[in-house]
Amino acid sequence: MDSASTGTKQTSLLITGMTCAACANRIEKGLNKLDGVSKATVNFAMETAHVEFNPLEVSIEDMQQKVDKLGYKAVPKQEEGDDGTRRQQELKRQKVTLLISAILSFPLLWAMVTHFSFTSWIWMPEVFMNPWFQLALATPVQFIIGKPFYTGAYKALRNKSANMDVLIALGTSAAYFYSLYLTVDWATNAHGGQHAPAMYYETSAVLITLVILGKWFEALAKGRTSEAIKSLMGLQAKTALVVRNGQEMTIPVEEVAVGDIVLVKPGEKVPVDGEVIEGRSSVDESMLTGESIPVEKRPGDRVIGATINKNGMLQIKATRVGKETALAQIIKVVEEAQGSKAPIQRIADVISGIFVPVVVGIAIITFAVWYIWMEPGHLAGALEKAIAVLVIACPCALGLATPTSIMAGSGRAAELGILFKGGEHLESTHRIETIVLDKTGTVTKGKPELTDVIPSGIDETTLLKLVGAAEKNSEHPLAEAIVTGISAKGISLGQTDEFEAIPGFGIRAVVEGKEVLAGTRKLMAKYDVAIATAANTMADTMEKLEQAGKTAMLVAIDRQYAGVVAVADTIKDTSKEAVARLKQMGIHVIMITGDNERTAKAIAKQAGIEDVIAEVLPEGKAREVKKLQEQGRKVAMVGDGINDAPALAVADIGMAIGTGTDVAMEAADVTLMRGDLNSIADAIAISRKTMANIRQNLFWALAYNTLGIPVAAIGLLAPWVAGAAMALSSVSVVLNALRLQRVNISSAE
Repeated sequence: MDSASTGTKQTSLLITGMTCAACANRIEKGLNKLDGVSKATVNFAMETAHVEFNPLEVSIEDMQQKVDKLGYKAVPKQEEGDDGTRRQQELKRQKVTLLISAILSFPLLWAMVTHFSFTSWIWMPEVFMNPWFQLALATPVQFIIGKPFYTGAYKALRNKSANMDVLIALGTSAAYFYSLYLTVDWATNAHGGQHAPAMYYETSAVLITLVILGKWFEALAKGRTSEAIKSLMGLQAKTALVVRNGQEMTIPVEEVAVGDIVLVKPGEKVPVDGEVIEGRSSVDESMLTGESIPVEKRPGDRVIGATINKNGMLQIKATRVGKETALAQIIKVVEEAQGSKAPIQRIADVISGIFVPVVVGIAIITFAVWYIWMEPGHLAGALEKAIAVLVIACPCALGLATPTSIMAGSGRAAELGILFKGGEHLESTHRIETIVLDKTGTVTKGKPELTDVIPSGIDETTLLKLVGAAEKNSEHPLAEAIVTGISAKGISLGQTDEFEAIPGFGIRAVVEGKEVLAGTRKLMAKYDVAIATAANTMADTMEKLEQAGKTAMLVAIDRQYAGVVAVADTIKDTSKEAVARLKQMGIHVIMITGDNERTAKAIAKQAGIEDVIAEVLPEGKAREVKKLQEQGRKVAMVGDGINDAPALAVADIGMAIGTGTDVAMEAADVTLMRGDLNSIADAIAISRKTMANIRQNLFWALAYNTLGIPVAAIGLLAPWVAGAAMALSSVSVVLNALRLQRVNISSAE
């Protein structure tokens, strides 16, 4: 993606070879040191690097070389399908490795178990106790299966850092080579079939097997965190029926070009974004907007790719294809959010960076204390305690704590029609104290509707038939609202013989031989309409309608007062409920609008909003948001129009209604795909739930290491038990994050 204003580009690289958060930190630091790279973030859970760079100073090849020099491999991220295949292949490879390692380690584990007095009844083949047999089984596990740990440790140490591989390589090598020494010593000094001493081959082999088992479980669980992306990808149509050179042909959706005429039959998915040029139908847009009621489409209306055509044949002209479609953009936003870092992750990154050297130091001290004081001269016992410390302290869980929660949380939000542009916004949203709502199109529907008809000396149907016929010639939005409202009542409109729009006053028309006037008091006075007898009633009616935030128009037939019709931009059906939810969550709600104060307060009252800032010019909205921020409040601005963009950008969190303009969505941090204010409460609830999940993960990961190290140091943990616990801690963190995918929003508040 290019940024024309800054001249920078963005790219995503797929990183292979990372084993823990320390690896991700090292790659991130390396990439950020490159000239021309403005920002690089590496996500350990997603195995990706997202880089913003100046292509004039640095190339993607330079980045790949830098990553390669650090001991890892980077390739440009491909389409999801390719990445999905790669993940499946990697899982299959891990499974085969795990099976081989388990088969070779099992006899060693069997031999170890029978050492305990309470398991002496278990039968064991004599060969399992033979040191040479144990050596034969342990060696391929140590050096073939375990090769990636040695490679990773070497590369880390070469770059003057330490990671999980260093801990695993140190721990297993100590156990293996000490056992090898005992084997050679036994073979050299054995007399008359003397029993072999206790070996520690099972410690190294079982440890490696357990780490691989943990990695496999972790990979399976991490695969599930990207379910939201997969489900979004699954919404896309696979083929499209296009008309080219007068011929209908079915082609893959990737081959549709802008300007192509696409036919969409009833029940089919709309393949690309486009404009209806022929036909009428209702389209189910629920998978993108969450709106369950199908939307009527007619020529000139916009349709979105992946929505479902319900009942009529539509002919559309493709306007956006491939990566430009609304769905593709949504997928991109979700991917970027899942791959970005939340500020809280920096805590885990800092801890992970210093953790390994500290652990190695503690392991050396543990060895020294046991060898010199606790069990003087007992090398095997001291070594066992030191190995347990090295293994129990691997900071994998710490590295996974934040990114897995961010992935799961943003994925669940996407399913609910909420798109966070980055992990930082997902984190910041939970701090919001004040919500500023734009009125038109946000609290209200954004389209005026006919609300009141009050006839005087004439029946309602006749009045509406004449008014509708007169107004259908006007281009004014209020006139359109009146005509739509009358048509909805099933009233046929009369024939217009003359029509005249009088700016600032209203309209004059002749319908079926009758003169119809519709407009302001000034219009009535201009044409000397006799309204004296109805003056008091009319004035009271107008006052009540205008106090309710409605626009009232007087109607006269043949210069005789005939009644009042009123239109209003009514509030959305869910606005009142959503405002009540926000208040329950302890959030202060304010409505802002350019409308006059009386209309604004009338709308606010209907929605249950007490605080109103009215008669604000577009540029003034951002100023009002700043004033609230200066009072120390964390403010979210919610809007849908171009005039809301400055305020959306200034607010701590800008939320754009997805049914609004592209400019508003570009300026916002969060896009609410549904035109429903309940999505605001949903977004805050998801943010709160995600942050709680991250804190749980960080607490347990740190608590596990903090408690585990002293327990291992005092000799209460066998190395293989420490290995199993370490593997399970990583898996438990990922599984806890996955709970977010099933979170019930009503309980998230």
